[in-house]
Amino acid sequence: MSVQVVSAAASTKVPEVELKDLSPPDPEPQLGMSSAAVAAMAPPAGAGDPETPALAPAAERPPAPGPATFSPAAAPPAGKVPQASAMKRSDPHHQHQRHRDGGEALVSPDGTVTEAPRTVKKQIQFADQKQEFNKRPTKIGRRSLSRSISQSSTDSYSSAASYTDSSDDETSPRDKQQKNSKGSGDFCVKNIKQAEFGRREIEIAEQEMPALMALRKRAQGEKPLAGAKIVGCTHITAQTAVLMETLSALGAQCRWAACNIYSTLNEVAAALAESGFPVFAWKGESEDDFWWCIDRCVNVEGWQPNMILDDGGDLTHWIYKKYPNMFKKIKGIVEESVTGVHRLYQLSKAGKLCVPAMNVNDSVTKQKFDNLYCCRESILDGLKRTTDMMFGGKQVVVCGYGEVGKGCCAALKAMGSIVYVTEIDPICALQACMDGFRLVKLNEVIRQVDIVITCTGNKNVVTREHLDRMKNSCIVCNMGHSNTEIDVASLRTPELTWERVRSQVDHVIWPDGKRIVLLAEGRLLNLSCSTVPTFVLSITATTQALALIELYNAPEGRYKQDVYLLPKKMDEYVASLHLPTFDAHLTELTDEQAKYLGLNKNGPFKPNYYRY
Repeated sequence: MSVQVVSAAASTKVPEVELKDLSPPDPEPQLGMSSAAVAAMAPPAGAGDPETPALAPAAERPPAPGPATFSPAAAPPAGKVPQASAMKRSDPHHQHQRHRDGGEALVSPDGTVTEAPRTVKKQIQFADQKQEFNKRPTKIGRRSLSRSISQSSTDSYSSAASYTDSSDDETSPRDKQQKNSKGSGDFCVKNIKQAEFGRREIEIAEQEMPALMALRKRAQGEKPLAGAKIVGCTHITAQTAVLMETLSALGAQCRWAACNIYSTLNEVAAALAESGFPVFAWKGESEDDFWWCIDRCVNVEGWQPNMILDDGGDLTHWIYKKYPNMFKKIKGIVEESVTGVHRLYQLSKAGKLCVPAMNVNDSVTKQKFDNLYCCRESILDGLKRTTDMMFGGKQVVVCGYGEVGKGCCAALKAMGSIVYVTEIDPICALQACMDGFRLVKLNEVIRQVDIVITCTGNKNVVTREHLDRMKNSCIVCNMGHSNTEIDVASLRTPELTWERVRSQVDHVIWPDGKRIVLLAEGRLLNLSCSTVPTFVLSITATTQALALIELYNAPEGRYKQDVYLLPKKMDEYVASLHLPTFDAHLTELTDEQAKYLGLNKNGPFKPNYYRY
């Protein structure tokens, strides 16, 4: 008689885990910099006497296209869970039989039946099994999405969302009465209780902004901005916070609003408000909120600005429209974006620009570093966070081959995408061709491309006709500052359905079922949907700070009511402050070499017309 023994290992119950162009004006004679700006740039004793640079009006070329910001950590991969497996073996001498009381009987060769020893089934215990996995996250660590003005359904988690208590999401910050620890209520942010998180982000940003920190340390003793009252309208991120605190350390008083309704980091705004800065901004403002915040910065009793730091021209436009008399005391405007610079040139040409303005956008440090290198990295970050797509083999059309377009194209090409370029400028067009990109008209490829990216600084680059002809699931986004490049207004019609996918991601669905994926409602992709490299923003922020110092301290009459570019000496100084980060060592000219080239040994090393 053959006997078979079957032993079944105890099954293990795994704990359930719930994871819940206008041309610039004719050149003016070069003008010297103020002593305060020179002092701020002065090298340590013994480093030589740099030549005082001159500040020339806007360069001959039209403004090049340019861009107009903490994400939740991914859940860690689940570890391998031990699994019990059933084992079967044959034994000619033994046979298991089921005992009547539920145990097992063992039959020996002589026919004697005995009860088999019972197997104790033990459940594997995990070290963290006692944790209650199905509890919701605490309010402190919870991320939720800020409200959007999109005509869409409910929101979901955003990779670029701020630390936000979702219990406050339904209440507009305008309806709240908040005060910081010092008792001040001169601010309007999402939640002042998030200040601790924002302070940590600001401290991290400081480590990647060496030039701004060096400028703060070098010039804070002299207070070159003492008496300056700066009203600002920029993206409110950790990097901007470092700039604001640097301006304050140099003696300035600041009031700030956001230049983009989606780019504000709520926790950073809270940290600034807690530190005493009058900040009026939160992520997901409505259009009405946006202008209300700007007005709160400008229209305040007993305080009037004498300097403007703008990004996009909205703040300048609002003051011209509502409070034109303020320009009697304003010494100058510093503008960062191509959109804002374009507006300044329009005012200058019409004879309506009543104060001097600095064009930071066309400075070398802004064009070559912020616009090019920043966008080369942030375009991929923004697209990945919002769509989780693979770039290899995708067909992409990039509208505009300025510095922003060059950065986007280089990044996408390196990832294996097939990249097309549209361009109006034959020089930029030839550059695109020499870089290996096919130059096309948008109509020629609009039916076949998977991604459309605008970065021209223009309006109606992608029209409703283009949107109607796009393929199903085509991704549409903008890397320019303004939201005018994509005709989003034409999509808000009764026959089209808007469906919110997640924060800053909408499906726009046609009657036949075709849909496109619209990112950030056509606004700036990288700062609305992701973040940008802090180190690059250090370059731009330092340039802005020096421009403010120069305009504020310039003697009356040095600058006319015109748009000016920063001198090469200032660009070179900003660049030199960042070189120690790379342990870089500059070669110095000998006296003979400097005489041969006709240069000062300390620079500037290139004329103002030099194209880098």
